[in-house]
Amino acid sequence: MSFKNLITKKVEFSASHRYWNKNWSEEKNREFYGKSSLPGGHGHNFTLEVTVEGEINPETGMIINLFDLKRIISSVLDDFDHKNLNEDNPHFQNLIPTTENIAKVLWEMVEKKILERDDCNLHRIRVYETDDLFVDYQKC
Repeated sequence: MSFKNLITKKVEFSASHRYWNKNWSEEKNREFYGKSSLPGGHGHNFTLEVTVEGEINPETGMIINLFDLKRIISSVLDDFDHKNLNEDNPHFQNLIPTTENIAKVLWEMVEKKILERDDCNLHRIRVYETDDLFVDYQKC
């Protein structure tokens, strides 16, 4: 039997978004996305979980110092927290900010910073839009 060493940091951020496909008519957007396509958009208090994997350092007893992981996550969330994702986040200029796409973009941004280190790897990103709706993004 083999085991993985995983550690997860959970943080919250607030953002608004609107589901809108620029290539569709207003009617098709409203039909497909419903209220999520309304011009004012809507907001959520999102929860982000970042899970990293790695070996436990025998000197520190840690996979990664949680202060370092929190610093990485906070720097990434500068583009998300209290933002209108459609208008304020450059990643969503041509990408619909669905929870699936938010998780994918967060993965790319966090992974880039994790890869600068040599002590761990990104294992999973989990984004909760609401208490009962979340998306996992991870390598298979």
